[in-house]
Amino acid sequence: MKIAVDAMGGDNAPAEIIKGAVQAVQKYSCEIILVGDAEKIRGELQTAGGENLPVTIRHADEVINMGEHPADAVRSKKNSSIVVATKMVKDGECDAVLSAGSTGAAVAAAQLILRRIHGIGRPAIATPIPTPRGTTLLLDSGANVDSKPEHLIQSGIMGSLYAEHVLKIKNPSVALLNIGEEETKGNEQAKETYQLLKNLRTINFVGNAEGRDISRGKFDVVICDGFVGNIVLKFGEGLALTIMNLLMEELTANGGAKLLGGQLITQTFRNLSKRLDVSENGGAPLLGVNGCCVISHGSSDAKAICSAIGVTKNYVDSKIFEHIKAAL
Repeated sequence: MKIAVDAMGGDNAPAEIIKGAVQAVQKYSCEIILVGDAEKIRGELQTAGGENLPVTIRHADEVINMGEHPADAVRSKKNSSIVVATKMVKDGECDAVLSAGSTGAAVAAAQLILRRIHGIGRPAIATPIPTPRGTTLLLDSGANVDSKPEHLIQSGIMGSLYAEHVLKIKNPSVALLNIGEEETKGNEQAKETYQLLKNLRTINFVGNAEGRDISRGKFDVVICDGFVGNIVLKFGEGLALTIMNLLMEELTANGGAKLLGGQLITQTFRNLSKRLDVSENGGAPLLGVNGCCVISHGSSDAKAICSAIGVTKNYVDSKIFEHIKAAL
């Protein structure tokens, strides 16, 4: 399996991206092609100890920055790292593309180069969220705003298939994010989507989900508009970090941790941090395009990139693209 990795995308590029790639080729037995400034990549690759591993370099002398208009930048910067990496998937040179750069640019490149699967109006980013019961898949978490009901239906189908074939959840439950459980709740978009989902027999639609249900793990798949989904995702990340910091402050105040047993408290926090750590999942797949595209958080470190490559490998191995294409 060959994976094209945008080495120049992300807050910690290229050093952390390359470190993560080096870790991944040893852990997942795959081949990585790092795309970006060859000179910078070569130096970091040597530092990371990846010279004798199946990691190669493809030069691209442009980078799409966070502040640029995604579609315009993809069209004008033909030799940018994300565009070159995506074209490698289109040309069949690589099985997948991974980027921690501009989400908008990654989505635009996938739509313009790989194109959408026939029957898909808009692709969706599917983000796995850790819960006490396992994982809840949230989509769309940022690929599109102002989605129409038919787009949300497509997200429900794709999310259900991903949960079944990649997360290995049998007959996954699918819920629509809303302001209440009742069928009549929500705006016009939500009410119309509910009626369409209620009559759809190809997925296990179980009704509306409220915001608190996501973190509880009440449903396997929760669908929503990308504008709402992205806010939910970032709010959840910030809240989890704040609670962890507040707990640590309270436990360590006045030597509290010593009184309760320092080692026990430390290990408990390590276990909890691991369950809440976004780097444990690393990447979120963009579902609905003709090829495997995985998007990582902009602040991804080497651990997150390594995990994202694992997500990418599972995506390709599961042949989820073929399942979605057949279903639609």
